[in-house]
Amino acid sequence: MTLRHSVLATDGAARAGVLHTAHGEVPTPVFMPVGTAGTVKAMTAEALRSAGARMVLGNTYHLMLRPGAERIAALGGLHRFMDWHGPILTDSGGFQVMSMAQLRRLDEAGVTFRSHLDGSEQRLTPERAVAIQHALGADVTMVLDECTPFPATEAEAAASMRLSMRWAARARDAFVPRPGHGLFGIVQGSVYPALRAESVAALTALGFDGYAIGGLAVGEGQATMFAMLDATVPLLPADRPRYLMGVGTPADIVGAVARGIDMFDCVIPTRSGRTGRAYTSRGVLNLRNARFADDPRPLDPDCACPACARHARAYLHHLFKCGEMLGPMLLTWHNLAYYQDLMRGLRAAILDGRFAAHAAAQAARWAQRDEA
Repeated sequence: MTLRHSVLATDGAARAGVLHTAHGEVPTPVFMPVGTAGTVKAMTAEALRSAGARMVLGNTYHLMLRPGAERIAALGGLHRFMDWHGPILTDSGGFQVMSMAQLRRLDEAGVTFRSHLDGSEQRLTPERAVAIQHALGADVTMVLDECTPFPATEAEAAASMRLSMRWAARARDAFVPRPGHGLFGIVQGSVYPALRAESVAALTALGFDGYAIGGLAVGEGQATMFAMLDATVPLLPADRPRYLMGVGTPADIVGAVARGIDMFDCVIPTRSGRTGRAYTSRGVLNLRNARFADDPRPLDPDCACPACARHARAYLHHLFKCGEMLGPMLLTWHNLAYYQDLMRGLRAAILDGRFAAHAAAQAARWAQRDEA
């Protein structure tokens, strides 16, 4: 395994570094837009690059069902297929099997389920998940795990986590090392610190290129999520990247970076963009609100994206009220650009040794009301 992460600076537990992959270097901390089915919704690859994205996420579950990993491989791999020539991380599909698939049956070998698309029976094992991601050409492959439901008793969480650890060992054996590609293990254990510690010990004994923290942001609340990070992150190897899966809001990200997380993904900026919610340096705005109908100001004066540089809030409000597709496109672009600006600001603050002051100043700005 040759994927590397260089830590350039620390400020408290916060880290700034570089992830070295087969398709380029990625400054960390990094936010990865979610391109579940080979596209980040409402965004072209060129728009993603313009918004500042450096790495994106695809998904094994969706791509294996449609159009199929073998077809994508025959067409030159996922990078070529979606015109994204930077690094790609592919989620193993475990969360989607739990949340979307029909008639899921779990056993020691893997999971059998029926596709949410056509009801066809499908089988996913740790080995097959790795093979699919290999066919896609992912720079970062994720092990197959069971995403433990929340809430779960400690006994239920323990059984789920230990199954995921056995699957992780099989994924480790199945992974084919090649330059610039890597395999990440996933820490599970729900909201039980002792189980999280047991999971870290099992994964680090196997040895992975990076370590993800899964099973959070599933309803436990921000305070509990941060408590689990406090219990887990210090146990992870300092020389490997740390990835908090499926998180989150800007405040979630700042708090997680403060605790030593390097990598993030979440559907929030794109999903919110499609429904009229904008993340800005002054908080969250709902562009469907009537107060924006006559507002001539830019969405966020600190943002240079097309939505902010070329249009007024009144125009964006008009697009959503009329159901025009340009509204979700512009607001998705803005939200992704805002998230990338957020990450750049956090990284610069870490490199300059002023992370705490930067985070406090940002929180104060979010707390201010954006008056019409």
